[in-house]
Amino acid sequence: MPKYQFQVEVRPQYLPEQSAPERGAYSFAYTITITNTGDQVAQLIARHWIICDANGQVQEVKGLGVVGQQPLLKPGEAFEYTSGCRLRTASGSMHGSYFCVAEDGERFDCPIALFVLEADAPDEPGRPFTQRVLH
Repeated sequence: MPKYQFQVEVRPQYLPEQSAPERGAYSFAYTITITNTGDQVAQLIARHWIICDANGQVQEVKGLGVVGQQPLLKPGEAFEYTSGCRLRTASGSMHGSYFCVAEDGERFDCPIALFVLEADAPDEPGRPFTQRVLH
């Protein structure tokens, strides 16, 4: 088992009631579970997000903690939070990292793998708003 490691699980969700597609406003929530899978107590200190919409517009977000907290996690412990973002397009993606410090003073980064934000079609929940073609 790695000495310093957090595992990140993401569950994104489209929020139609907070969106206004006719004005180019698509709201998304994402619930993140962070689990300390290492063997050292460690604290999440800061976040770094890269948010991209379907037009290639990129936002970079950096800040201390998550939702106003800097959780301290023992090995095996998890912390869950929900946050959100707004895009100008019906689809996009996010990825980033958490900066963490272990109890022994060691610093490490925890990558957050890319995940997709995809709005539902207005009349068909569960079906993507836009048809994407993968080449």
